Parts: sequence; C-alpha cells; structure tokens
Amino acid sequence: MIGLIVKLLFTTPDEIEAGVAPAQFSMRNVWFIVFTVVMVWILGNTRFGSWTFAVGGNKEASRQVGVPAARTKTQLFMLVSGAAWLVGMLLAFRLNTIQASTGDGLEFQFIIAAVVGGTLLSGGYGTALGGALGAVIIAMATLGIPFARWNSDWRFMFLGVILLLAVIANRSIRTRAEAMRR
Repeated sequence: MIGLIVKLLFTTPDEIEAGVAPAQFSMRNVWFIVFTVVMVWILGNTRFGSWTFAVGGNKEASRQVGVPAARTKTQLFMLVSGAAWLVGMLLAFRLNTIQASTGDGLEFQFIIAAVVGGTLLSGGYGTALGGALGAVIIAMATLGIPFARWNSDWRFMFLGVILLLAVIANRSIRTRAEAMRR
C-alpha cells in the first residue's frame, strides 16, 4: 500500500512518456485486505480457528480432545473453494474473458508466498497474516523487477533465493521452538 502511494505521488511526466504506467487503484486490493482481516480474526478468535490449528498440527490428537476433524477439514476445503471462486471471478472481471489456462504454472509462486509468510511445508504452523505478507512480498518482486527495467528473468532468481532463506529461517525457528518445549 505504501509503495502504491509513493508510486502515485512520484510518477513523473518523463516516466509516463517512456511508457511506465502509473500505479492504479484496483478493487482486488480491497478484497485482499478484507479477506485477510476476516481470516486473521476467524483463525485467532473463534473455536473454528482453534480447530483449524489443532487439525493441522496433529489430526489424531485433535480427535482425541473432541475436535471434529473430518468436519473441520471439509469446512476448510469449502472455504478454499470459495476463495478460489472469488479469485477466479476477480480475474475474469479484470481480463473480460475466461481462459482455462490462466494461472497455469503459478503454483510455485503460491507455495513460495506461503513459505515466505511463515507456513511450514510440513503443515501445522502459519498464519493468515503471514501468508498475506508473503503474497505481498512475492507480488512486489514479480511486478517491481520489470518496472525497475531489470531483465525479468532475475525475478526467478529472487524467488529461489527468498524461498531458500525462508525455508532456512522456518527450520531454524521450528528447531528452537521444539527445543524450548522440552
């Protein structure tokens, strides 16, 4: 958001003549912020949020303490399907068309965004806010590198390096957390 404001404030006429598009407001950003705030609240303040973390940490242990694990997983799949529908509709509105192949090959970036946000690949750890921050970091790199007029292939190196650093940091934090439990 700060980058958007700075870009709007400091777009010069020379940049506009050179073909650098000024930043524009998009309703998708509002949906992103609203969805993130709602999910952070749900996961942090409701029984469903506690159940979600319990099932993600250890399904059998959560069943033994009374968490309806199967129902919680089903509800989570439904929530993810609803979120995918919302993203698909926003993409269709932006493109004014529907392509079955839109988004193919972006799975790696989605995984990187989750890991950069603090989600462990083994599951059980992570937050909605962390995932949102990871997505913002990846989006800034994906859009910022070409806007800076660098070779756009450098973004792949950046994504690889940031994924490596995130995995090392997650592993280190998890090791320390498990050592403190003992």
